[in-house]
Amino acid sequence: MRPINGDDACKFFKSLTFDIFENYFKHLSMSRTSSAIPIIRLGEPLPRPDSAMGQNSAYPGLVAAGQDLSASRLIEAYQQGIFPWYSEGQPILWWSTDPRMVLPVSEFKLHRSFKKTLIKTISQGRLEIKIDQNFDEVVKLCAESKRPGQSGTWIQPEMMVAYSELHLLGKAHSVECWLDGHLVGGLYCVAIGKALFGESMFSLQSEASKIALTALICFCRQHAIPSIDCQQQTPHLKFMGARPISRQRFLEDLMIFTPQPPPRWEFLPVYWNHILPFTQQLT
Repeated sequence: MRPINGDDACKFFKSLTFDIFENYFKHLSMSRTSSAIPIIRLGEPLPRPDSAMGQNSAYPGLVAAGQDLSASRLIEAYQQGIFPWYSEGQPILWWSTDPRMVLPVSEFKLHRSFKKTLIKTISQGRLEIKIDQNFDEVVKLCAESKRPGQSGTWIQPEMMVAYSELHLLGKAHSVECWLDGHLVGGLYCVAIGKALFGESMFSLQSEASKIALTALICFCRQHAIPSIDCQQQTPHLKFMGARPISRQRFLEDLMIFTPQPPPRWEFLPVYWNHILPFTQQLT
């Protein structure tokens, strides 16, 4: 799942309009031996993910820039392991990082203190996990989340519209943590077949986003979904069991799992059994 702010990775582009951006890369292609980043117009396909800028470049993983953020473009991108990431005022930037951070669901780390909190909350009957109850609100709350060291959000208004369209197509979902009848945390993700791409999380109450993520892990184990794409490497994700794999390995996995039939997106209390055996009496 991506950090809330894209400025750290692509802040050079912060003040560029699309036309200036295009002219810059035309100049770049004439002044360097390496090719320029492609500018993708409406109707043109995205470049291959392995054409992304390399580790020794100024912007590792950058594939292309463009203007199209339609649902069909997003599906095309995610199927190839490419994702959009940009800030307000930038062109739409498309990325395919190498290595890629993934969270294997079998390696998820449920730490002792959080496990106690989760068990207590479930046993009190205060917690309900809902899927797709209020997708747009979850995306909005993710965009509004304030996080240390981050001054803005990569979830721009046009991105909210695009992912809402994906949701209506059954390709994006929210996992929501409801406590005492109130939405207090959650996450949203893109799902194509049995390939799952984490996008962002939010918490209005301590540990609420972790509860939502743990519920998603249980859902994945129930439906034999092997991993969650986290895209970027962060200490927080590593703490929960995420690890980097090569882009090549990631793309090979996508070829296996994107064509598979998607699961039924619902959460049943019995799914907690995959993490917490004490819930076996729940059905």
